Amino acid sequence: MPRAVIAYLRFVEALNYRVGRLAMWSLFVLMAVLGWGAIARAGFTPQIWTDEMAQFLLLGYFMLGGAYALQMGSAVRMDLLYSRWSDRTKAAVDAITIFTLLIYLGVLLWGGIESTQYALEYGERRRGMWRPYMAPIKIVMCIGIVLMILQCTAFLIRDIAKLRGIKIEERAA
Repeated sequence: MPRAVIAYLRFVEALNYRVGRLAMWSLFVLMAVLGWGAIARAGFTPQIWTDEMAQFLLLGYFMLGGAYALQMGSAVRMDLLYSRWSDRTKAAVDAITIFTLLIYLGVLLWGGIESTQYALEYGERRRGMWRPYMAPIKIVMCIGIVLMILQCTAFLIRDIAKLRGIKIEERAA
């Protein structure tokens, strides 16, 4: 494999590993926001921002941690026949499914970018009492989709290499 391809694989996997680990820590922020909301409801005036902020944090956690979950093999795979197949057959099927996933993610990114542009141009706000701006969370969503696309292209490169009989060693990020 060309060095540039290996460098790309290492960069994408290291980036997604670090962003995923950072997203894991955001759960503590989420717990703090939810804890503050519960204390405020029980002890004094309820805070109007805690529920929506918790939703935004959970969405950020989900979107930024998605590529990391794929990388670590945490995604759910229905295994009726897969475990019985040879490595080449697995790589061929994985290449097809990753390619279709890339198409889906491309369409999702296209819609996400248009929605983000709208939110930035018109100052879109969420309905409700707190009325937070939507652009920041939409930007996070687009970043998460880009990270998923990068990770899927890394998987596709590895699968194509496996189909061609080329072994690419897997490095821990």
